[in-house]
Amino acid sequence: MDTTTASPDPLGWTFDPDILRRHDRPGPRYTSYPTAPHFHDGHGAGQFRAAIARSNASRRPLSLYVHVPYCTSPCFYCGCNRVISRDRGKGAPYVDRVLAEADRVAPLFAPEREVIQLHFGGGTPNFLEPGQLSRLVEGLRRRFRFSDDGGRDFSIELDPRSVSPADIAVLAQLGFNRASLGVQDFDPAVQQAINRVQGVDETLAIIEACRRHGLRSVNVDLIYGLPKQTPEGFARTLETVLAVRPDRLAIYGYAHMPQLFRAQRQIADADLPDAERKLALLGLAVERLSAAGYQYIGMDHFALPEEDLSRAQRAGSLHRNFMGYTTHADTDLLGLGVSAISRIDNSYSQNPRELKDWEARIDAGGLPVWRGLELDADDLLRAELIQQLMCHGRVDGYALAERHGIDFEHYFAAELAALQHLAADGLARYRDGVVAATRQGRPLLRLIAMCFDRYLQAPQQPARYSRAI
Repeated sequence: MDTTTASPDPLGWTFDPDILRRHDRPGPRYTSYPTAPHFHDGHGAGQFRAAIARSNASRRPLSLYVHVPYCTSPCFYCGCNRVISRDRGKGAPYVDRVLAEADRVAPLFAPEREVIQLHFGGGTPNFLEPGQLSRLVEGLRRRFRFSDDGGRDFSIELDPRSVSPADIAVLAQLGFNRASLGVQDFDPAVQQAINRVQGVDETLAIIEACRRHGLRSVNVDLIYGLPKQTPEGFARTLETVLAVRPDRLAIYGYAHMPQLFRAQRQIADADLPDAERKLALLGLAVERLSAAGYQYIGMDHFALPEEDLSRAQRAGSLHRNFMGYTTHADTDLLGLGVSAISRIDNSYSQNPRELKDWEARIDAGGLPVWRGLELDADDLLRAELIQQLMCHGRVDGYALAERHGIDFEHYFAAELAALQHLAADGLARYRDGVVAATRQGRPLLRLIAMCFDRYLQAPQQPARYSRAI
């Protein structure tokens, strides 16, 4: 199967609305393989402990993810695991419980293992007041060995509506060197429709404060396909954001799934752009970012050419996990807090999704593992293949086969046959053992990866996932 003679440009993205329209269907975002819906409750604290014990032999560094679920108001588009509350006093007992969880987990890791990456996600991590954030970070620092390496990556997601420039100074003192700011769209009509009114000046002031206080990277999140969104309004948002040159940009497609996310029921279907207008919004974003010199990383992510993600992609060391794209591939990921997921050795372990359930397990004195999965040999093989596709747009099947002791074309005969419908439209190619996305196929990486996902063979499995565009 070979539908093109040219190698795909690993940094490019050719926008073809007809092709995108034909292939837009639901599928996983592949922040893990297997994906979280396939975790099961037969995996618990015992398996989690055993995975840590195995991983200690590797001496790999650690990545810590801390989930802070609270938000002061609901954004109607949101599908994240969050708890709505205006009571900032809830932050203190949450910090207490995260540190209690860390008390039980940290001693399981070999003491010489350094934390090279720390990420606070949510929810809204800056729901925690500066003193609470300080107590949490310093508490984790006492329980784990934080790296002093200049390449360490300590990041936090921020809601610009509830953080001040003075707060940024505190974050910098705590060691954070990256911040991700939610913007979505500056158009007032869109903001009213999604219940997220956010001023331009207050947002730009936070970006400026991040740079003034020495954070080396600022990411801005935008969303296309929101209610009341127009090309004219979104163009103004892009112009405003690009004028301040954020180091990274994430341009997410809004996934309207009101059957799964209650807050989305506040959005009227009639206010959503139709498929043609949504594609036009995506095309506009790709055009403006490309003209501004941003490098396409994968999925929805772009970065300036000298940003760490771009460098890692060019060096072949880019990685993807529950925190998104990262430069720290060779780490074990430990998740703390409600719903957090760990990837330790060859296993996934997840904490309860409901806050009261996580609190009950913490208060009972045990490890709060709710469910998970041990990866078998086939999972590990496919996970590596999908990881390479999602990060680099290509995978050397023969090299992969040698590492895993298989015959690539025989093992994946059905999958390579399934790839043909994408190859027929010029989205993918297979030649000399290499599976690769073309320029046209780069926006649809997860559809190429889906061809190799054995868990999607069951009927109706993709229905639980968002659409590719």
